[in-house]
Amino acid sequence: MWFQTEIIIDSKQRGFHVITDKVISQLPEVKKIEIGILHLFIKHTSASLTINENADPTVRKDFENHFDHLVPEGQSYYQHTYEGPDDMPAHLKASLLGSSITIPIKLGTLSLGTWQGVYLCEHRNIGTNRRIIATIQGECPKPVDRRENNKKSLS
Repeated sequence: MWFQTEIIIDSKQRGFHVITDKVISQLPEVKKIEIGILHLFIKHTSASLTINENADPTVRKDFENHFDHLVPEGQSYYQHTYEGPDDMPAHLKASLLGSSITIPIKLGTLSLGTWQGVYLCEHRNIGTNRRIIATIQGECPKPVDRRENNKKSLS
């Protein structure tokens, strides 16, 4: 089975946001999959996706602090400055983290680790709505042929 849809995440301020529940709530098809994969692709160049710690919010703050240190705003060597001082650093951060992730599906649930969650990484100071293409590939349980079961029980 293949299924594809677009998920829209409301605009967020710059930071690392756990969106696992938002993704799952918009993909009831996952519950039908016995074994498969979910591929998420963000259709933007100044935001990214990753999987990481979902319990302690200080991890997300540390991510933000580290990326701000790694790719600072206002560097004199940036030429792409038309959209503001946060735009070029946002493009660089998005390229470092990537535009897609793949998650296994097992018995109708995302097979994430105990402390793992899906992050929307918003690299602009104030982002716009973000569009994510979700593609599911997987196998649904085979339907039971009740006529075959009845034949066996009658013999």
